[in-house]
Amino acid sequence: MKSPMISRRAILASAAALPLMPALGRPAMAAADMMGGSVPQFNRFKLGAFEVTALLAGTRTVEEPTGIFGLNADPEEFAKVSAEAFLPTDKAQFFFTPTVVNTGAELVLFDTGLNPDGITAALTAAGYSADQIDTVVLTHMHGDHIGGIAGDAGATFANAKIVTGAAEHNHWMGAGNEGFDAKVRPLNDKISFLDDGGSVTGGITAMAAFGHTPGHMTYRIESEGKNLLLMADLANHYVWSLAHPDWEVRFDMDKAAAAATRRKVLGMLAAERMPMIGYHMPFPALGYVETRGDGFHYVPASYQMML
Repeated sequence: MKSPMISRRAILASAAALPLMPALGRPAMAAADMMGGSVPQFNRFKLGAFEVTALLAGTRTVEEPTGIFGLNADPEEFAKVSAEAFLPTDKAQFFFTPTVVNTGAELVLFDTGLNPDGITAALTAAGYSADQIDTVVLTHMHGDHIGGIAGDAGATFANAKIVTGAAEHNHWMGAGNEGFDAKVRPLNDKISFLDDGGSVTGGITAMAAFGHTPGHMTYRIESEGKNLLLMADLANHYVWSLAHPDWEVRFDMDKAAAAATRRKVLGMLAAERMPMIGYHMPFPALGYVETRGDGFHYVPASYQMML
């Protein structure tokens, strides 16, 4: 006797008539908790024989960036430029990016963030301790660059010498600035000074970029024919400072000099196709500069430094 043939239609109809059962007998689970946004704390790459680590020592949202950037810009143009770059004009995100360069012989830290807790946490995340730092280089004396060098417990980098530009230090020595007087002045006996073209150590050279402050410095890092510019606060926003380098920035102490310096150094970066780290660029703050129209354009690095 042949087995009865059961059609596919009959099977589906029978299944539809059965009550729904929990999958595999498991009870329904509650929705997963929201975890919140995340930002990496460091980015490390090779530069010739050197190893470079950008540290995120802090980030914060700032209201009303139109009171900081483009002070001399037409408001309608500022809004148009921002919209074309998908940027709001009521808020901006600030990043604070000290950088460690391991030359193989020395561990050199450029700038120290807002406070000791921020820089030590960033160093720890990257596998370093404050006691390992051999040299701290201060590009200039604004509070978000010197804030982590000392605190209530004293000097943060007990074993480090400090290097900074002579013109910068001379200015702030007579400025009556509370942050400088509290953080840097007490460490004067540990500071050595350099001028434009001066060497921090082999492969690390100061390049004057005055205007943002009277002695603001950028630093060229060179190893085995590979180059990188740590441009500090030469340009503080990847659109508003690059696309329109003549737009004034509130924190630039000499606005005309800062704009001229921006054009000069950004032009050099574009001509040499040299990568750079910008202290306030969107983290990991590593990218390139290309000319575009009368200004420049920021090209974030992708995998170039991994090759």
